[in-house]
Amino acid sequence: MCAAEGTGRRLPGPAGTRFAAVRWFEEIDSTNRWLADEARAGAPEGAVAAARWQTAGRGRLGRRWEAPPGANLLVSVLLRPTYGAAAVHRSAAAVSLAAADACAEVAGVAPGCKWPNDLVVGDRKLAGVLAEVVADPGGVLAEGRPCALVVGIGLNVHWPPPDAGGAPGPPADADGVLRTATSLWREGGARAAAVTPAQVLASLLASLERRLAAVEGDEGPAALDGEYRRRCVTLGRAVRVIGGTETVEGRAVDLTEAGHLVVEVGGRRVTVAAGDVVHLRHAG
Repeated sequence: MCAAEGTGRRLPGPAGTRFAAVRWFEEIDSTNRWLADEARAGAPEGAVAAARWQTAGRGRLGRRWEAPPGANLLVSVLLRPTYGAAAVHRSAAAVSLAAADACAEVAGVAPGCKWPNDLVVGDRKLAGVLAEVVADPGGVLAEGRPCALVVGIGLNVHWPPPDAGGAPGPPADADGVLRTATSLWREGGARAAAVTPAQVLASLLASLERRLAAVEGDEGPAALDGEYRRRCVTLGRAVRVIGGTETVEGRAVDLTEAGHLVVEVGGRRVTVAAGDVVHLRHAG
């Protein structure tokens, strides 16, 4: 437990949603870690943990991302999906799409979805999503489904900032990370400068409720899958997909029902379940 964690402040979530309360922390090691512990203790679906600053936040492949406290949205939501083996990728997709909705609504910024779990403006990263399965203490999954799923998102609201002239521009940093990232402020200018992480979160949760209700209802997952495919800017791009044991380079052409990326390589199609994607500028 983070020494400064405490119990956080309990604030109401958007009315009429399953996200009835949001636990806000000034400082915590990881909102995903805290919410996973809550899930194991029996917390209901819809629990939310948000923080002004994370000391051990991480993304895919264990990557770290540091920003000034309070600058960005750092939040995790607890879901207990009922829609089968594809629950993990669909839940992550629902969060990504809801976050994109929120960016457009509160800041006038319309990001695209980069497979498997990023929001981007152009080729700069605006947000990353990390979905983690939480089994019960005995490690058992319910009927092939996760007993619980914690989906975390880090969304850049005010960091990195615009350059000194106010135009979008990469500030200098030793590792070059900021040159590949962007923020609502950088992309949305004066309108986005006044936006708070709490405002983005409220819009995100309201949109997420609508999407989850649609997936769980008569509409099913087809609409969600179709929308993610339409808004996935990876499709049609020349890509390099770096996996654990191999690297695939070609043109991204489709997504499977399980959320895997289909890459056309030399006239054949290769299905990639997971990996780190680089959008290339040359033809695949």
